[in-house]
Amino acid sequence: SALKFEDCQHSKEVGFESSDPNFSVRPDGSVYAEQEVANLSEPIQFMVTARGGHDPHIWETTVKLALVGHQPSVPVPPVLDTSPQFPRKHQKSSSANGLRRQKRDWVIPPINVPENSRGPFPQMLVRIRSDQDLEKGIRYSITGAGADQPPIDVYNIDPVHGKMFVTRPLDREERASYHLRAHAVDMNGNKVESPIDLYIYVIDMNDNRPEFQNQVYNGSVAEGSKPGTLVMQVTANDSDDDTTANGMVRYRILSQTPHMPIPNMFTINSETGDIFTMAAGLDREKVSQYIIIVQATDMEGNLNFGLSNTATALISVTDINDNPPELTARTFSGEVPENSVNVVVANLTVIDRDQPHSPNWAAQYRIASGDPQGHFLIRTNPVNNDGMVTVVKPVDYEQNRAFMLTVIVSNKAPLASGIQSSLQSSAGVTISVQDVNESPVFPTNPKSIRFEEGVPAGTTLTVFAAQDPDLFIQQTVRYSKLSDPANWLRINRTNGQITTMAVLDRESMYVRNNIYEATFLAADNGSPPASGTGTLQIHLIDVNDNAPVMMPKEAQLCERANPRSKVNITASDADADPHVGPFVFELPSYPPSVRRNWTVSRISGDYAQLRLRIPYLDAEVYDVPIIVSDSGNPPLSNRSIIKVKVCPCDDNGDCTTTGAVAAAGLGTGAIIAILICIIILLILVLVFVMWMKRREKERQAKPLLIDPEDDVRDNILKYDEEGGGEEDQDYDLSQLQQPESVEHIISKPVGVRRVDERPIIAESQYPVRPSLPHPGDIGDFINDGLRAADNDPTAPPYDSLLVFDYEGSGSTAGSVSSLNSCSSGDQDYDYLNDWGPRFKKLADLYGGGDDD
Repeated sequence: SALKFEDCQHSKEVGFESSDPNFSVRPDGSVYAEQEVANLSEPIQFMVTARGGHDPHIWETTVKLALVGHQPSVPVPPVLDTSPQFPRKHQKSSSANGLRRQKRDWVIPPINVPENSRGPFPQMLVRIRSDQDLEKGIRYSITGAGADQPPIDVYNIDPVHGKMFVTRPLDREERASYHLRAHAVDMNGNKVESPIDLYIYVIDMNDNRPEFQNQVYNGSVAEGSKPGTLVMQVTANDSDDDTTANGMVRYRILSQTPHMPIPNMFTINSETGDIFTMAAGLDREKVSQYIIIVQATDMEGNLNFGLSNTATALISVTDINDNPPELTARTFSGEVPENSVNVVVANLTVIDRDQPHSPNWAAQYRIASGDPQGHFLIRTNPVNNDGMVTVVKPVDYEQNRAFMLTVIVSNKAPLASGIQSSLQSSAGVTISVQDVNESPVFPTNPKSIRFEEGVPAGTTLTVFAAQDPDLFIQQTVRYSKLSDPANWLRINRTNGQITTMAVLDRESMYVRNNIYEATFLAADNGSPPASGTGTLQIHLIDVNDNAPVMMPKEAQLCERANPRSKVNITASDADADPHVGPFVFELPSYPPSVRRNWTVSRISGDYAQLRLRIPYLDAEVYDVPIIVSDSGNPPLSNRSIIKVKVCPCDDNGDCTTTGAVAAAGLGTGAIIAILICIIILLILVLVFVMWMKRREKERQAKPLLIDPEDDVRDNILKYDEEGGGEEDQDYDLSQLQQPESVEHIISKPVGVRRVDERPIIAESQYPVRPSLPHPGDIGDFINDGLRAADNDPTAPPYDSLLVFDYEGSGSTAGSVSSLNSCSSGDQDYDYLNDWGPRFKKLADLYGGGDDD
């Protein structure tokens, strides 16, 4: 078969390559079978590549061969020629020398167009032709994105010759490929060929620099890391085609700051951008941060042709615990007063070169020996890492005068692998104890004793003595009473002996749970004096010293005896068991009426019932005496009075209202007096209401009469009169008089405008009041007169224009502008001070002499 390819841009020889080694393509396009090929039922298909002149683009087509016989080294007759053609609608077959030819469709190879071409534009890309253009007129067109769809008019085609052009430079980063369809129609618009697909690929050019995702990258690596430790990764992206060298980015390190311990502490993977440590010797205490300048270059790192960009990598060297803490001295000392707590007695200083305020730097202290009882604790100062030796348990000078402690310091974090503790991590601490005057101490505090209540005054209870802990100092202890709520006790000042000043009473309000507490003070004569307190608890044993008291004090019973009419009584006793119940309730033998009218029956050990002995008893309040005895040894008795209200009762056994009142002590006369008072009060209210209604009727009968309180007639009202001076009598009364003629008005000077003339018409007729008017006609008469006066044009004031702006002429006062508000120095206003408080303000304004 013979292949022909038209180079549209360069008229140069075209070279062909076959993808199947069994077939070769000669420069003239002839396809040869290089060796014997077995006769197969399926056709052989392979690709043929065409390179045209100086055009770097590659064109490809597919060749399908049907094997029908064995004829080596015989060229196959041509199948298709010219440039891309529309597929044929039918195929033709022929045979020559036993070889049969089969027509095939043309597969249009992709069209490659370089981006950023400088033109000139339009630039021809390819020619499309139909094999029917010799028989009839053909019109060609293209459709798709880039032609009639956005972006529009990137490509166009010569409708007559089928030449397709690109109209402007392309940018692969905006669009990498175009898919167009070519159409062929006749002059009438009828489709001549089926549409064919055209694929246009924009060939990438190296027109974009690599861009780092960040201009500054932050990474970290632990100090002491081994070579090859991954530190961080930097990434740069190139918008060019990453399948070509244009988009293949390579990395390298341009510089390292500082150059310690060597200039090349780090290396970078040229393809991935991973940064690794290259050498050992990272030490945070010497260099805490490195600044790395990384360069990214495309064209696979070719510095001559590639484009480059740079970024900064900040590598922080993180701390590890490679420096043990070291105490600044081998021995430390301090002193502490005895009995002190939470006092810092010594300060231990330490040095740690690791990162401050980190677990690798934070120190913790431990007392290895010298404090078996745990008197001391070493706390770490979080600010400066010092150790504060603190007393947490009081020390006694009399027992230990000094402590020798061994202290070991370490970090909160363990030391790094291979790091040994320093010899300076331990030290000795000497703590001296200072003797102070200690307070006397009561050996037993509180001290508890037992006594019966009621012991007489002056009884010795106990000796409450204190001891002075200061064994090496001879001091005297004196005692005093600090708290004695009931003031029952006295203490001997020298020996602490306690005696009573009053009788002890268990039932006192100052006794709680049978215990009375008092506090005493023991003070020495040291310098300065010290004192201690002790509490004495006296447990009071109960004796039968309180008689029982009956309850309740008042009750209520029906006047007629019945089973439901009873009063339950009980008793209370301030003493404790066994000096309380069961109680014995009994009626006294005197007066005899008590046992004759009443009876007491026992219910239980603490309760009894009081009833009427007789069938009926008058309604009244009775004082019933009852004797109550307790069970003490000897027993105590008490005669108590209960007030019993006897009253009439209803069927339910409850007192009626009348009966309750009667039982309360109100007689028949008192009840009648109360009823009379209520009736009188009701009569007074009724009289007041009737008087108010009568007064309202009188007001309605005289609607025109004014209330006497509002009547101001026939009253002489006197007002102060200040006139009478001759200077006030110089009035021009003519201005207030009615003018008699129009000439009088005209002769007036300019400014006078009084035209309130009385109209010359007949006077209106006013209604005449009857000689004997009825009181009800007064209102009508007044209204008629008022209506007539309003409609009378001859009644003043007349309906005319009144202008009151005339001030007269020839004023003797002259212009007020000639007045001078400033007072002369000859005027003396001091007399205003003598006019009283009302003129005080004027005196302050105008008085005061020259200073004002």
